Amino acid sequence: MSHKRIPKRRAAIAAGGVVALGAAAVLLPHANASQDGGSAGGTAAPRTLKAADASDLASQLAGLLGDAFAGSYYDAGEQQLVVNVVPGDDNQVIVEAKKAGADVREVDNSMGELRGGARTLKSEASVPGTAWAIDPRTNKILVTADSTVTGARWDRLESTVEGLGSGMATLRKSAGTFKTFASGGDAIFGGGARCSLGFNVTAGDGAPAFLTAGHCGVADDQWSDAQGGQPIATVDQAVFPGEGDFALVRYDDPATEAPSEVNLGDQTVPISRAAEATVGQQVFRMGSTTGLADGQVLGLDATVNYPEGTVTGLIQTDVCAEPGDSGGSLFTQDGLAIGLTSGGSGDCAVGGETFFQPVTTALEAVGATLGGDAPGGAGEQAGGEEAGEEQGGGVGDAVGGGDQTGGGQAGDAGAGDDAGAGAGGIGDGTGAGHEDGSESTG
Repeated sequence: MSHKRIPKRRAAIAAGGVVALGAAAVLLPHANASQDGGSAGGTAAPRTLKAADASDLASQLAGLLGDAFAGSYYDAGEQQLVVNVVPGDDNQVIVEAKKAGADVREVDNSMGELRGGARTLKSEASVPGTAWAIDPRTNKILVTADSTVTGARWDRLESTVEGLGSGMATLRKSAGTFKTFASGGDAIFGGGARCSLGFNVTAGDGAPAFLTAGHCGVADDQWSDAQGGQPIATVDQAVFPGEGDFALVRYDDPATEAPSEVNLGDQTVPISRAAEATVGQQVFRMGSTTGLADGQVLGLDATVNYPEGTVTGLIQTDVCAEPGDSGGSLFTQDGLAIGLTSGGSGDCAVGGETFFQPVTTALEAVGATLGGDAPGGAGEQAGGEEAGEEQGGGVGDAVGGGDQTGGGQAGDAGAGDDAGAGAGGIGDGTGAGHEDGSESTG
């Protein structure tokens, strides 16, 4: 499989949209460059941290602070971890957090209160076209409604948000429609649907496999690396909707080479391990429709009410995506696997919200492992032995010109053309239709 076919119209992001793709030009060859600028050497001053180190520190401090912990985020400009705490009788934990190198900020809402608000939203306002996630930068719940939420449904959502109390949540409207992005990293095809391969993994019994979106896994049991081609992999487990959007797909040939990398077309990014997302972290997404895009993590533990049902435990970002990108890789500059593309609103012309399944959760659920077990170079079925043959230029070319994302053709099918028959309302093969009238991603 290969990323060589990428439509030219996907390249540019309109002014005022999400983070410009030009930032992706720094991805390689600087993937291993350190972002550390030194530490405070035991003083209480915040340490300079790479995003991955900030994520590890955040996990440690969440345990240290206990009920006082109210979330954290990565300040990319200062390269520091900001940790929210609710003031209490024991200030020693705050002192310890500062000694550990965090920038400690006192806030009003505890994580318990914010999670309680999210539970209220789930019980009273779970209508299709809504989503919410805890935003540690504002210490509130960010509630988003897409363009289909109008009339009585909007009134219901608005009154529920108001009922949470002042300072607990922010409600905003999205111009797009929340939908899954089924249609691919590398494109995979099954049952008329087109999706993307996320990350190659090793199944619990040592067999080669890959992760993709769960709504792709429920669309069909068998997947090919070419439209109309022979199946090369079979779905082993799939979750969608519900507590996640992920699937484990096993390669039919146990001798398949499945390198732990993301294929950018003319080069690859080695993937070392899976890691938790951090709010404020810069991330990159690869998909077979739109190619490479980048942006920031906006929220964690997001709930999204798709037309097919509610999905919980997702990562919310401002990285654009379009039909065909479902299941594709969300990763960091230094080769950490973060997420699998689930869905969202908007496109790569106007931007919008996009949601991702955390890789760590998916790996734990399916009993698979990632990283460090693959040979160099792209595998025949998972990494693209054709990588770079027809995709012009490197990463800088792919994002710098504004008129193309790789110089290839538009692919075997445009967005929604052939993606989406399958179960779970993925589509009807035309990009037209869920039974409830909402837009399909194909």
